[in-house]
Amino acid sequence: MSHVTVAGTIGAPSNLSVHSLRNCKIIHLVRHAQGYHNVVGEQDYEAYMSYDYVDASVTPLGWDQVDRLRRHLEKINLTQKVELVVTSPLMRTMQTAVGAFGGPKFDESDSSPPLMVQNGGGSNCPAVSSSGCPPFIAVELCREHMGVHPCDKRQSVSTYRTIFPSIDFSEIEVDDDTLWKPDVRETNSELIDRGTRFLEWLSRREEREIAVVSHSGFLTHLLRIWGQNCSVSIQSKLRAGFNNCEMRSIVLVNQRDLGAAIPEDYAGGSPPGPDVPSDSLPADVLPNGV
Repeated sequence: MSHVTVAGTIGAPSNLSVHSLRNCKIIHLVRHAQGYHNVVGEQDYEAYMSYDYVDASVTPLGWDQVDRLRRHLEKINLTQKVELVVTSPLMRTMQTAVGAFGGPKFDESDSSPPLMVQNGGGSNCPAVSSSGCPPFIAVELCREHMGVHPCDKRQSVSTYRTIFPSIDFSEIEVDDDTLWKPDVRETNSELIDRGTRFLEWLSRREEREIAVVSHSGFLTHLLRIWGQNCSVSIQSKLRAGFNNCEMRSIVLVNQRDLGAAIPEDYAGGSPPGPDVPSDSLPADVLPNGV
């Protein structure tokens, strides 16, 4: 029997990587729209220390950014693909999440509570329907760099539930914000560790395409530790800072054997019954050419 010889060195190309789809998730990372703290903070960094901007809301310009992101999501049909929306439990991220990924204007005939009530968080926006939307869940792990800056301090969960009735807050263990400290700033290494735990949490979810609405500091530190094996140009794009309402999509790969099957995998082989594969039959009963 002749053999085909493949020319060249046998081995995986250094610029490629192959993973089983069952170990992969598509994550759409979104920074919140412009908040009132951004307007003053970009002019004077010390303004981030002001209690005038505790849990800052989205500005009118920010809502315009949300609307443009929403139109982009509809244009590329992403709103139909996302199976879960994860949001940081701060006003500006939840407003951005429901505005971009939520349903149309809420109607009193809707059977489910709205994602956001009318004028939620002083938005001057109509109520947002939860009809036909993926689940929304608030998670502390993807909050902004915590401590010192009042704009990054959240309100109580009980307050948020009245504004965002259809967001799931069950992942948050305490009503009041016990994580934010007025005089202690989370270190960069602590932030990166929290981001890694967040990715682990995402990897354990059953959903395969997930949107995450978070903050510039969190997202930038999260991505800074990845992409070491990529080219410099790819690293720079991956690790660059986020604009307000920017979306950047990544593939999250868990190299552990998760075990769960996915719809795309098909076992093949012979169906159950009396038939058996040809390689298990005696040679004298095989038809010619097998």
